[in-house]
Amino acid sequence: MQEGHVNNFALNFENERLSYCGQDCKRIPTALQKIYGAKTKCLDLSYNTIETLKGLEHFGRLEELILDNNKLGDGITFPYLPYLRTLSLNNNQLSDLEALIEQISERFPSLTYLSLLSNKACPNQLSDFDKDDSDYQRYRYFVIFKLPHLRFLDSRRIFGAERREAVTRGEFMRVRRPPADAIDTQTQTQSQVQARPLPVDLAALGKHKGAYGKCHYKYTGKHSEGNRFIVNSDL
Repeated sequence: MQEGHVNNFALNFENERLSYCGQDCKRIPTALQKIYGAKTKCLDLSYNTIETLKGLEHFGRLEELILDNNKLGDGITFPYLPYLRTLSLNNNQLSDLEALIEQISERFPSLTYLSLLSNKACPNQLSDFDKDDSDYQRYRYFVIFKLPHLRFLDSRRIFGAERREAVTRGEFMRVRRPPADAIDTQTQTQSQVQARPLPVDLAALGKHKGAYGKCHYKYTGKHSEGNRFIVNSDL
């Protein structure tokens, strides 16, 4: 698709909701910014290949932004959107949770719903097979601590007990990942060490409980997940 070209058959604008999905756009088309920016409250750009949010600042009235299934990475910059309440970033290429949450905290003061499923920044079995429920809960405590006005995180409502726990523990729950070069070095070092068999604990045989089957987070289908879990009474 040519830069700036808009496929009118894929465009839908109704009741202040603009949808332009599945068009292989790497950025927000200029025509959408100029024609619809000032009158759009809900913007759905799912299933494109968006890498930059340049031009999003023209949508100053946004209350809902759905960017599922794009190619947004850690280098993205969000504009200040004072009315934004819903942000859905499922299935992108986001890995730096702390930097992302800092931006969201500064740029979206009214946010109450956030979904990051199927990103490296969201440590569950959709993004990492070696993660389990405890990794995901640590992530939730951290995000809730940093964004105290949230009411929903991913597909789950935030209840009082979880919020109280986040106030106590969330500051210490940062989810950090080693740099890629450190991982490569560690892998190389391990490959050079001669493997030795682990001692067998006969008393523990048959008692190990793995993480298989524990994942409760499902993200399927080709429809945006951004407003799937919200009803008007929740906002």
